[in-house]
Amino acid sequence: MALTSYLGAHPRIGAQTYIHASAQVIGDVTLGEDSSIWCNAVVRGDVNHIVVGRCSNIQDFVMCHVSHKHPGKPLGSPLVIGDYVTIGHNAILHGCTIQDECLVGMGAIVMDDVLISSRVMVGAGSLVPPGKVLESGYLYVGRPVRKVRALTPEELAFLKYSAEHYVRVKNNYLCAS
Repeated sequence: MALTSYLGAHPRIGAQTYIHASAQVIGDVTLGEDSSIWCNAVVRGDVNHIVVGRCSNIQDFVMCHVSHKHPGKPLGSPLVIGDYVTIGHNAILHGCTIQDECLVGMGAIVMDDVLISSRVMVGAGSLVPPGKVLESGYLYVGRPVRKVRALTPEELAFLKYSAEHYVRVKNNYLCAS
């Protein structure tokens, strides 16, 4: 695993967190307890900060990045991911906020200043344009993304189950190493 400091900012890793050897975690990054960063994922907090909550997973080939602070936007666009969040393979997250118990599907792109409220599912391959707010309890799909329908009780339960499943998988990896 590559943990890299940047301009004095060092990644902070929570207890029982798993980072695959091929992943890159750079700069001002905080990874919550029981989270996992999988094969070839990049979590690059060089020009702003990234926070990943507890029991969240960043799957293979995901790119996590931020937008820098500047006079026109003093806070820039950090990346904040809540608890029990699943980020599917090959997604791109850039300077957005994803609240608790969400699932972002494989290959989805979530751009700056997006707010994904708790308990949302973003379909595979979707594009969430800058500044969009996704309302809690719904499935969103498309390029650009649109609200399709309310999530079923089974789908809502699956959001936390998916994250808990990855906690079990990462625990197997931690026990094997």
